[in-house]
Amino acid sequence: MVRSIKNPKKAKRKNKGSKKGDGSSSSAIPSMPAKVWQPGVDKLEEGEELQCDPSAYNSLHAFHIGWPCLSFDIVRDTLGLVRTEFPHTVYFVAGTQAEKAAWNSLGIFKVSNISGKKREPVPAKPADEDSNMDSEDSDSDEDSDDEEAGGSGAPLRKVAHEGCVNRIRAMTQNPHICASWADTGHVQVWDFSSHLNALAESEADVSQGASSVFNQAPLVKFGHKDEGFALDWSPLVPGRLLSGDCKNYIHLWEPTSGSTWNVDTTPYIGHTSSVEDLQWSPTEPDVFASCSVDGNIAIWDIRLGKSPATSFKAHDADVNVISWNRLASCMLASGSDDGTFSIRDLRLLKEGDSVVAHFEYHKHPITSIEWSPHEASTLAVSSSDNQLTIWDLSLENDEEEEAEFKAKTKEQVNAPKDLPPQLLFVHQGQKDLKELHWHAQIPGMLVSTAADGYNILMPSNIQTTLPSEL
Repeated sequence: MVRSIKNPKKAKRKNKGSKKGDGSSSSAIPSMPAKVWQPGVDKLEEGEELQCDPSAYNSLHAFHIGWPCLSFDIVRDTLGLVRTEFPHTVYFVAGTQAEKAAWNSLGIFKVSNISGKKREPVPAKPADEDSNMDSEDSDSDEDSDDEEAGGSGAPLRKVAHEGCVNRIRAMTQNPHICASWADTGHVQVWDFSSHLNALAESEADVSQGASSVFNQAPLVKFGHKDEGFALDWSPLVPGRLLSGDCKNYIHLWEPTSGSTWNVDTTPYIGHTSSVEDLQWSPTEPDVFASCSVDGNIAIWDIRLGKSPATSFKAHDADVNVISWNRLASCMLASGSDDGTFSIRDLRLLKEGDSVVAHFEYHKHPITSIEWSPHEASTLAVSSSDNQLTIWDLSLENDEEEEAEFKAKTKEQVNAPKDLPPQLLFVHQGQKDLKELHWHAQIPGMLVSTAADGYNILMPSNIQTTLPSEL
């Protein structure tokens, strides 16, 4: 699968009103009854334009940091474990896909004052205004080549990086420690504590270091035989890291201190093609899963040697991404190059058929998949068809409930009849979607990156269960 963004150029802002299928808020609300547009099914007639319905979101923001980013990660912070009140602040790390290798950098930044509205189970009336929906988001009229994240002076720090960044991941236990995969074939581990501290101390109107690039040496640098994309920190053992490359090699990194690692130069080999993604088990510290262009998923136990404990055919095409459910550890999701994605119950592997759900909604390659950290049955998927979809596997068709909801909302939308009942939400407006992440500390918040920048979104129909004391 081709992972790079085609002809990456500096992200440019566009006028809100003219951006087709824009994910940002707009005042152009159709005067006629709306019709749900189905990607891959419906075609735009000449003169027709897709419009975002702001009432579908509790919050919706767009921003970019200059060059497109193939990968990013949300940095765990100390602002609260479960945050439900607006405005929100989010910290990120990201890596660029610049036009020239020497222009690449790692970005450490925060986006503050993320506005929105409180969720209502049933809207009181159709949305006819978006005063609460991000009126000062990044799609403003200002256009700057050295634009900071958020577009309104949000702090951004840049660290020079050799080559394009294929993937970047922040350690859960020590989020100032990050690993990056470069297209040069090198995996590097960085300490961003000074940058994160500077961002935490800065005000919203301070952009310290945004226009300059820091030359910083990584804590450690390891060369694979080829470039790669697979990278994952252990959620159970601080500092334990896996990296997989396009030569089908997987290397295990064991921490020897807080800033040094021992990389096992003897690789784990069990695939016949490129290792595309890696996921540590959320409950067993020595177990991980891998997926490959060979169409297989392998389960490994590092105590048993350098071969898989088991391996099985998962898809008829490349398996691009996997996600191990941290709330229901028996569930593993996988997304393929043919647009399909599947859910497996790992307890059924010995019986032969472990697939408990298989979806063929997307018609183009799946580029990212991730289980919700707050709802065990919910996951998000992005695809090269420019859609980000959210699915709730617990949902089934309920005609009486649907009729009751339509009566309460006086819904005038002609909803398609053939959509899977598990399809909870469809987000559009970004081009060439590459990666998405749920925010582990802000229930219902998703962030996605694409060729034309980032979106932060909180769909209004994500019913996240919150602690009773809140």
